[in-house]
Amino acid sequence: MFRLSKFIDEIIDPQPLGPVRTPSGPVVIWNLIRRCNLNCKHCYSISTDKDFPGELSTSEVFSVMDDLKSFGVPVLILSGGEPLLRPDIFDISKRAKDMGFYVGLSTNGTLIDEEMIKRIAAIGYDYVGISIDGIKETHDKFRRREGAFDASMKGIRLCVNEGIKVGIRFTMTQDNVHELDGLIKLMDDEGIDKFYLSHLNYAGRGNHNRKDDAVHSITRDAMEKLFNHCMEDRKLGGKKEFVTGNNDADGPFLLKWVEKNYPESAEHIAELLKRWGGNASGVNVANIDNTGHVHPDTMWWHYDLGSVHERPFSEIWADTSDPLMAGLKQSPRPVQGRCKECKYLEMCNGNTRTRAHQISGSFWDEDPGCYLLDEEIGASGDNKRLEVVPFSKGRNRHHNAKTG
Repeated sequence: MFRLSKFIDEIIDPQPLGPVRTPSGPVVIWNLIRRCNLNCKHCYSISTDKDFPGELSTSEVFSVMDDLKSFGVPVLILSGGEPLLRPDIFDISKRAKDMGFYVGLSTNGTLIDEEMIKRIAAIGYDYVGISIDGIKETHDKFRRREGAFDASMKGIRLCVNEGIKVGIRFTMTQDNVHELDGLIKLMDDEGIDKFYLSHLNYAGRGNHNRKDDAVHSITRDAMEKLFNHCMEDRKLGGKKEFVTGNNDADGPFLLKWVEKNYPESAEHIAELLKRWGGNASGVNVANIDNTGHVHPDTMWWHYDLGSVHERPFSEIWADTSDPLMAGLKQSPRPVQGRCKECKYLEMCNGNTRTRAHQISGSFWDEDPGCYLLDEEIGASGDNKRLEVVPFSKGRNRHHNAKTG
């Protein structure tokens, strides 16, 4: 996750650099249930409204939580499917809070009504994230349900009224990038605390729908818009939180923006970006799916590291005999192509390996989602960009920009 607003704060009021902090353990995103009341176009877990066999029992979840705590995991993000469909979600959540975890709830928001919000408020979640894909018709189209937007907005408003920190999660594609301005205005109008822009990743239904991935120029425009809005919020005395995910090129691209608009801050921001370190999959970000299988992050459901039924999470996570985990934990990672040559590798850490793997079958090929230009990263010769051929031209493969 790229905490954009933290970097904007450092442009406005730079703080002395302290010692580099190493997290005590990975953030764990835990898909407690795969069932969902929606059938969203870009769902990475390919959830639907039915029961899935083999999901962890309450006692098994508690046992895993004990191991996570002893391993130093600081954060649990409880997700799905739709986690509010799990009958024991509040028992799990209460225990997690009692154990001292930072606990987030990742939901589509449609099930949050006047009764549900009382239970959510009683838990004291540190954060509730609700997915919104656009204003009304666009959102309903992505969620494949008429009325989904209104139901989710009701959930958001109930959270705001209860004083719960709540945020919009927006997965950007070519089909909804035009909604970005409207969603940022919605955030301001509704008193929403946080805006999370997720770049489309090639996983689950997101993989099947990758033809809709926002092309690089559109992504650049959207990110500049987000940078400018966050800066404007701060100049007006705002404290809104802006974060992005699933494309670690956002860090180097912010640096390019700073060099152009706030050159006196460029050196400071560059050092902070190196300390941030880019993609943390397999290191500081982990995923446990609904049946207890462990993955390097939520976008790696097609790659299994092991099951908590057979080994504790702590053993699975520390095991570098797996070639993917060995490479993810390596510094620098053994990336190839333009990623290997990129002068910002120390900042982005090779970006999202899932996209590379889905396109080429290799963990370490360049990330086709990187939207930085060859001249910006220093790529040359055979390492120039692999570009997406637009589907409107009747092709769906990647090609070398130089050779066609």
